[in-house]
Amino acid sequence: MSFTYSIIIPNYNGAKLLGACLESISAQTLQPLETIVVDDASNDNSIDYLSENYSWVRLIKRERNGGFTAACNSGFDKAKGDVMILFNNDAEAAPGWLEAIDHALQQRPEIDIVACKIMLRDRPNVFHAAGDFYRRNGVPGNRGVWEEDKGQFDKAEEIFGPCGAAAAYKREALDEVRRDNEDGKVLDESLYMYLEDVDLNLRMHLRGKRCLYVPDALVYHQLSATGGGKRAAYQCGRNFLLVAVKDLPSGVLQQCLPGIIKAQLGYALTSLRLIKLDTERARLKGQWHSLKALPRTLRQRKRVQASCRVSRNYFEKLLQD
Repeated sequence: MSFTYSIIIPNYNGAKLLGACLESISAQTLQPLETIVVDDASNDNSIDYLSENYSWVRLIKRERNGGFTAACNSGFDKAKGDVMILFNNDAEAAPGWLEAIDHALQQRPEIDIVACKIMLRDRPNVFHAAGDFYRRNGVPGNRGVWEEDKGQFDKAEEIFGPCGAAAAYKREALDEVRRDNEDGKVLDESLYMYLEDVDLNLRMHLRGKRCLYVPDALVYHQLSATGGGKRAAYQCGRNFLLVAVKDLPSGVLQQCLPGIIKAQLGYALTSLRLIKLDTERARLKGQWHSLKALPRTLRQRKRVQASCRVSRNYFEKLLQD
C-alpha cells in the first residue's frame, strides 16, 4: 500500500524559524503530498515571508490566536493525506526522514503512529526524545532526554508514543479519536498547549493503537524556541493532573491515584520553596486551575472512557514506574 503524507506545521510568530524548517522539508528524498503551515494569527512577518519565499506551502491563516492545539486541529481538519505529521516550526528533518517513516509503515501495516528520533539542533549528538513514556504517577517524559547518543536508541521498537515535535499518525486512527471531544476535533483544545501529544497518545491506546519508534526518522529540534518559561510551567502544572484524570481507565486510575497525588504535592512543595521564581508561581497557578477544572474534566472523562477497547492489564503494561 502506498501512503500520501500531509505535514502540518503550526506557527505563531515563527518567521525566523520557518526558513530552516521548510528547507529541510523541500530536501526530503520522499516528498509529501502537501506541506501545511497553520499561522495562528501571528503579528510578525510570517505570512509575508511565506508568501514571498515558499509558494509551494499550503497556508492556513487563523484570524484569532487559539493556541497550539487549535492550530494543529485546523491543520488536521484541512489535510488531505493518508498520514498526517505534526512538525514543529523550530525543527529540521534529515533528508531521509519522511522516507524512513514511509518504509516503517509499509513494513509494519499494523502500526498506527510513528515516533521519530529527535536530537537537539545545537548539540546533534544529544537526545531531545526517542519517543515518549508515561509514568504511573501521571508524569510523562521523553525517552533519552539529555543523553548522548551512543547507539542506545538505534533499534526500532514499539513504545508509548511520539513526542509531538515530530509525530506521524494514520488518518483513520485520528478520525477515531475525534469522538472524544464534543467539538469533533482531534486534539483537546482545553489543554491549549503542552501534554496535548500525551493526551492523544493515551486516547489512542484506549483503542489499542500501536506506536513504532523509528530511529532512521531523524529530526533536529531547537528546544523551546517557541515555548518554555512561565507558559510551559503553567500549562504543565495544569495539564499533568487533568490528562491523567481524563484518560486513565478506571482500574488503572484508582491504582495510580495515590502516586499522582504524591507527585502533584511534591511539585507544589518545590514551587512553594522557590516561590520567588516566576516559573514556580506559574506552576502553582496551573495546579490550582487544574483543581478548578476537575468537574469539566470528569465530564470529558465519561466521553473518553466510553471508547476504551483494551483490558486493564494491557494498559498497565504501557506505564512506567
